Amino acid sequence: MKDQLSTISRWMGANHPFAIATVIQTWGSSPRPVGSTMVISKDMEMAGSVSGGCVEGAVVKAALPLIENGTAQRLAYGVTDEDAWEVGLSCGGKMQVFAERFLAFDERPEERLAWQQLSDCLQNDRPCVLLTRLQDGEGWHSVVTPDGTAFGERTPDGLVQEALRAYRERKTQVVEYLDVSYFAQVFPRRSQMLIIGAAHITVDLVQLANMYDFETIVIDPRGIFSGKTQFTFPPDRIFEKYPTEVLPNFTLDAYTYAVVLSHDPKIDDNALHILLRSEVGYVGALGSKKTQAKRIARLQNAGFSEEEIARIHAPIGVDIHAKTPKEIALSIIGEIIKVKNAFL
Repeated sequence: MKDQLSTISRWMGANHPFAIATVIQTWGSSPRPVGSTMVISKDMEMAGSVSGGCVEGAVVKAALPLIENGTAQRLAYGVTDEDAWEVGLSCGGKMQVFAERFLAFDERPEERLAWQQLSDCLQNDRPCVLLTRLQDGEGWHSVVTPDGTAFGERTPDGLVQEALRAYRERKTQVVEYLDVSYFAQVFPRRSQMLIIGAAHITVDLVQLANMYDFETIVIDPRGIFSGKTQFTFPPDRIFEKYPTEVLPNFTLDAYTYAVVLSHDPKIDDNALHILLRSEVGYVGALGSKKTQAKRIARLQNAGFSEEEIARIHAPIGVDIHAKTPKEIALSIIGEIIKVKNAFL
């Protein structure tokens, strides 16, 4: 839905009612992942995709009456359906799509509140989970924020916990509560990369991280590095402080990725003591196997468990036999993206 936000805003500004179709489950070789969306206007304009072209025509046909009557419908496509053969899913893939009139056009105050909260989160890079009840007929939506607050339809605590579980797992998914199915669509904030240490590799890593839309934060108490390093693309923020002075101010959750590059144990360990007992999605540390062995010994002496220490990706990066700073940065961003996308 984020990808269609500009279209959604434009159509809403023109009071142009539309439907939204969302991929809720896939099996086999479905061409689009769960959570993919397409918006469809009453004039058959489309933005986004649910199958890369395979079933779009059938989905549009099913969605048009929903715009008029304000209801929702669960749709299934697969090789056993005659319609699926006609629209191209003949390679063994199956998918389910939930189509509904967009919730912003619902007159009920609960639905309007859900849309207001969702819109605010999407436009201001705040995380949330959109819960949609997967039943034909009248729509039902709730927006749950990471602190457990729900906006919209009345949401039992057990269902809120299911939404929060999906958020922690970083996985948009169907959840069950009291024998009713709901679609928990996770909208994370922008991914955050914490880089401990400013050096040649940092310059190239910040440039690559910007390319893949990470927010970049560089932390290095050594002024000669944090203040003098010439960045091709400047980081979003840079701090000339020790990690322990800065890291507690950040949300260290599953959408945060930490890279330790300073080569100075006083700085590296200062960061690791916080990161290894946080919920960050990735912790990588630069250094050879010999350097890592010394690091492990220090952490063990500091009371860290084997499980905590095992969170460190070291030697850091995908093994591409990297030699230059640019190549090392490439191997690091590759490993982070691999970890990030493992939850999709």
